[in-house]
Amino acid sequence: MAALLAARGGALRIVQRAAPPDLPAGAVFVPCDALDRESVGRATRGAAQVVLAIGLPYVGALWRRAWPRVMANFVDGCAAIDARLVFVDNLYMYGPQTAPLSETTPLNPVGAKPAARVAATRVWRAAAESGRLRVAAARAPDFYGPGAAQSHLGEAAFGALARGGRALTIGSPDTPHDFAYVPDFARAVVSLLDAPDDAFGQAWHVPCAPTRTPREILALGAAALGVKPRVVGLPTPLLTPLGLFAPMMRELAEMRFQWDRPYRVDFSRFAQRFWSDATPFEVGAPATALWFRDRGR
Repeated sequence: MAALLAARGGALRIVQRAAPPDLPAGAVFVPCDALDRESVGRATRGAAQVVLAIGLPYVGALWRRAWPRVMANFVDGCAAIDARLVFVDNLYMYGPQTAPLSETTPLNPVGAKPAARVAATRVWRAAAESGRLRVAAARAPDFYGPGAAQSHLGEAAFGALARGGRALTIGSPDTPHDFAYVPDFARAVVSLLDAPDDAFGQAWHVPCAPTRTPREILALGAAALGVKPRVVGLPTPLLTPLGLFAPMMRELAEMRFQWDRPYRVDFSRFAQRFWSDATPFEVGAPATALWFRDRGR
């Protein structure tokens, strides 16, 4: 997002705890702690639009405490200066579903992390419904792409193939699953920033390439690397027992509904209003695999 906005020129402020090593030319860095209301207020002062695109450590107990607080801080900060807010969101708040996820799918706070995202959603929705704030959420499923090392198809998947190993996925690698390409996610957020106010007060699902399985996507990356597409899936029933020894497995266990069934996203509303030409996996998967191969060179 920063690269797209910086290329246009104009004032751009990057706000986080520490200065990024790749600050775009022309952008200004401002330190900020998202959990500190006064810090958020100082960092957002004078902004016309704010994008909230942060991650928190993948710990459910922390999410329950922190996400509502983070959202309240940014809602208050933006409302105080009448700045529009775009929230870079995921799909956790829908919980287990069997139909394609749409913006009208009911909130389902099952598990600590889905409950945390439901709580954050209710904070910004209340602000929008009361007229305090112009806010929109850009929601996407698991993402992948160059630079996305911590994604489901990141270090353990494309990264492993680039190192000559086996890619690991949670659940069967043959289960259809939607993935958003990171540059497409950024483009969708910028589309909302450019949209008039009638696009705000609601959530939008980011376009994805036609649904494929992780194995099919990783095979495209393996071909670009010139290696065999070796992929192994970790059965979701093992997440709970493994969680006795590995904290990350314990955190993933409550999210197994994302991988134990087909996971599809309905982005037709966004497509009708903005665009639908998501990057094909034939382009995104090789670019991602080659990024993992080349980053250490």
